[in-house]
Amino acid sequence: MGPVERRIKLTVAYLGTGFHGWQRQPGQRTVQGELESALARVMRRPSPAVVGAGRTDAGVHARAQAAHADLPAGIPTADLPVILNAVLPEGIRVLRAVAVAPSFHARRDAVAKHYAYRLHWGPARLPWSGLRSAPMPPVRNRRTLEAALALLVGRHDMASFSVPDASQGPTTKRLLAAWARWAPGSLTLHFLGDGFLRYQVRRMAGAILSAAAEGSAGQVEQLLRRPTPGAPIATAPARGLTLEKVYYRRPGRPGRRGSAG
Repeated sequence: MGPVERRIKLTVAYLGTGFHGWQRQPGQRTVQGELESALARVMRRPSPAVVGAGRTDAGVHARAQAAHADLPAGIPTADLPVILNAVLPEGIRVLRAVAVAPSFHARRDAVAKHYAYRLHWGPARLPWSGLRSAPMPPVRNRRTLEAALALLVGRHDMASFSVPDASQGPTTKRLLAAWARWAPGSLTLHFLGDGFLRYQVRRMAGAILSAAAEGSAGQVEQLLRRPTPGAPIATAPARGLTLEKVYYRRPGRPGRRGSAG
């Protein structure tokens, strides 16, 4: 009989700069690869797979990525963040670890994700804020930008905001909410949806910024009306994008039911 294992849910933050995305790839430095290497060092044996709620691309950050792994019961769950952070590179931090039901799945059980796209057109107000913000020309047409943003809310075929990829499945997604937060010299675009295609958020951001520059939301309307994978629109730089939070209907803890976590 093998060692008793428990499924552990991890909440992970990382600065995507310097990583080739979340997903483990041979010969590439990735967030999943670093987490699995850290677990292997702690357990002194090959690491189990760390399953993320989604795959962030190269250069994309996360404030609260969700993941799960099946770990030996002897590892103290409450101490796991401290133990892992001692061996992880500085660009990755485990914020929280909780035991969850064996049936919990970080990707399949997720019901919504919140992404934020940050951009600035003046000097960074804090020395570290530019690390997660993309430099852009000043955004002046606030009304057009917010009109274009509102068009995206709802259930749409989002193929135009992705790239040709036969493996990604249906391209119809539901954007639950989208809003803009303005500050002197900067802007943050927020997107809350039940799922996102590859590059979708960065391409939505690029289309919205183009609409504001042109003074018309018509391009965004056409992209929704005529969904075309790889449509000729700008993809905003990866450095501005952060996965803020992953939502679940139930926290997945044994013996508990109820709110999102």
